[in-house]
Amino acid sequence: MITLKRTDEIDLMREAGRRLAEVLDHLEGMIVPGVTTTELDRAANREIRRRDSFPGFLGYDGFPKHICISVNNQVVHGIPNGRRIVEGDIVSLDCGLIYQSWWADAGRTVACGRVDPEAARLIQVTREALDLGIAAAVPGNHLGDIGHAVQTHVEKNGYSVVRGYTGHGIGRDMHEAPEVPNHGVPGRGIEIRPGLCLAMQPIVNQGDPGTVIEPDGWTVITSDERLSCYFEHTIAIGPERAEVLTTNAEAV
Repeated sequence: MITLKRTDEIDLMREAGRRLAEVLDHLEGMIVPGVTTTELDRAANREIRRRDSFPGFLGYDGFPKHICISVNNQVVHGIPNGRRIVEGDIVSLDCGLIYQSWWADAGRTVACGRVDPEAARLIQVTREALDLGIAAAVPGNHLGDIGHAVQTHVEKNGYSVVRGYTGHGIGRDMHEAPEVPNHGVPGRGIEIRPGLCLAMQPIVNQGDPGTVIEPDGWTVITSDERLSCYFEHTIAIGPERAEVLTTNAEAV
C-alpha cells in the first residue's frame, strides 16, 4: 500500500536525510588510496550513531555491516570486507539510517584520486540521470515519466540501466510501495502526488545491463566485468516539485 506522508512526517524525514548527507560527506572525504572498506564501515557506524540515529542496514534481511560499499564492477550490496581502495577505483557508497523511526536512504559513487576519463564520464552521466529523474518527479506525472527520463539519458550516452534493482517508496520502512524502475514509458504507472516519498537510485553499467550475485549472497557484479555506477537520493513530492531530503543544500 502506498502511503502519503504528512508535513510533520516529512519534517522528520528531512532531518534524517540531513544527518545521512553529513555521514556520506564524511565518508566521501575518506576515499583516498589505502583506505579499507572496513575502515569506511566502522566510520559509517560511528558517524550515524553520533547523530542520534541507527544504522538501518545492519541486520536488514541479514546484512552483516553498516553500509554497502561496491567497487568498480560491483553494482550494489557490496559487503565491506577489508578491501583496500587504490588510486583509480570508483567506490559506490550506499547508506541508510533511522532517525526517530523514520528512514533516509542515499548513496553516491566517488572517484579515488585520478580515474580513467571513461570512469569519470560514467559517474557524471549517472549523477545527471538522477537529477533528471528527480526533475520528472512532479505532481501529475507518473512513475513511467521518471524511469523514461533516467533511461533516455543513460542510453543516449551509450550506457545501460540495470534492471531488477529499483528505487522504492520510503518512510517508516526502508522499502515501501511503490517500486521506482529506472526505465519506463511516459504516462505509465501510478500518478505522482504530493506527500509521496521515494528513494530514487539510478544504477548504470558501462557495458550491458546484466548482473551476477557473488557467492557471499549479497554482492552484485556486472556480468561483463565492466564498471558500474550508482547515485541515490530520498525525495519528497511537494505541491509543485520534488524536494531532495538527503542533502544539506536547499530543496531542488
